[in-house]
Amino acid sequence: MPMPSALVWFRRDLRSFDHAALHHALVAASQVYCVFVYDTDILDALPRADRRVEFIHACIAELDAELRALGGQLLVRHGPARTLIPALAAELGVGAVFCNHDYEPGAIARDAAVAARLTADGRRLETFKDQVIFEKNEVLSQSGTPFSVFTPYKNAWLKRLQQTPGVLDPWPVAEYAAQLAPPRETQALPSLADLGFVPTNLRELALPTGMQGASGLLEDFATRMADYDTRRDFPAVKGPSYLSVHLRFGTCSIRHLVRTAWQTPGPGAAVWLSELIWREFYMMILYQHPHVAERAFKPAYDAIVWEQGARAEADFAAWCEGRTGYPLVDAAMLQLNRTGYMHNRLRMVTACFLIKDLGIDWRWGERYFALQLNDFDLAANNGGWQWAASSGCDAQPYFRIFNPITQSEKFDAEGKFITRYLPQLAALGPKHVHAPWLATRRIDGYPEPIVEHDAARRRTLERYAVVKAG
Repeated sequence: MPMPSALVWFRRDLRSFDHAALHHALVAASQVYCVFVYDTDILDALPRADRRVEFIHACIAELDAELRALGGQLLVRHGPARTLIPALAAELGVGAVFCNHDYEPGAIARDAAVAARLTADGRRLETFKDQVIFEKNEVLSQSGTPFSVFTPYKNAWLKRLQQTPGVLDPWPVAEYAAQLAPPRETQALPSLADLGFVPTNLRELALPTGMQGASGLLEDFATRMADYDTRRDFPAVKGPSYLSVHLRFGTCSIRHLVRTAWQTPGPGAAVWLSELIWREFYMMILYQHPHVAERAFKPAYDAIVWEQGARAEADFAAWCEGRTGYPLVDAAMLQLNRTGYMHNRLRMVTACFLIKDLGIDWRWGERYFALQLNDFDLAANNGGWQWAASSGCDAQPYFRIFNPITQSEKFDAEGKFITRYLPQLAALGPKHVHAPWLATRRIDGYPEPIVEHDAARRRTLERYAVVKAG
């Protein structure tokens, strides 16, 4: 016999289709309410102009419209989710709150607090896997332990995919929509100003939002997927899917994306599928080893002594603001600051430069990216920074130090990406745009390099000697 009513709590899953928690609630209850909470425990730490909040705001408007078209409504609250969800569950008299798993330490603690309050009220919290294909302990080594190297994890992941019929099937919603509770509130959704935020340049950037935006991006990428393996490393060309922010907020379904990649022949689709598996690998690492959110995955790397003091602060500011004197690094940071997006190859280049050319703690850069990236995801961001610092699982060896000039010449040979964000360097031409200080003419206003790469490389090897000695 179905329970009389249930509440679905939307978080990182802002869509009305192929939604595990929503599906299970609709099957389990006669009447299903839906809610999204602008959680002040998260929002209060953000600047008042934040593209992600504006992105979510647009997604919430679309989600409410879609749920209304199905006969329901999205209730929206603003405040601490830890208290608002149990309070709303009591107000509505529901038997259970349904939501999808979140694997970040803070989210796990929040959900545990909500579950405890619900239990005290005689209700329960029901959670489901939705944002990954395989989670927690579902992909383990033959000895039953979590993987710490990507390739064997990927191989085991693919094997499990082949051995698990139906794992990519969608969770249907529309055919159960009659169970949605009819609209009960008439007030308009809160504005950005109501939430305490101001508009950003999101509209100017024309970043597609919501389920429709994600669908359009995937449709476009499907025409380019065959070339993904050959184009993805070049920031001046249209190579990536640009779906990362949609994966972050769940406006698209990971099952649909993996199904699309799995069913598409060719190396392009296979490489894109590998990137989706990397995402799950880092989520698994964060879940199994939550200490990585604060410390090195490999404890020996916590012994490294990073640069401190006024010089380090000045170098970090130059890196943040795109004033290092290395054009590819600077253009990438300007792209991040102006758009909230950075090409994946450039994430590696800029991270390696901060850590191994400037000798600055990877956590400084991790925090800056967390503040700026539209698609910020704790697991992926932490995994990427620890990869660059050589302190993470399956990271690049500490003695492999990217040369920012070589990276620039290889991946932006004609300087098209560089001059998009540093147009003053266009006059140098492809020969000198990668290292302007070698040109006979000087570009007024563009800085000299703040560090000499070969000397920095020697200092880095000395810095990392503590790891080798251990």
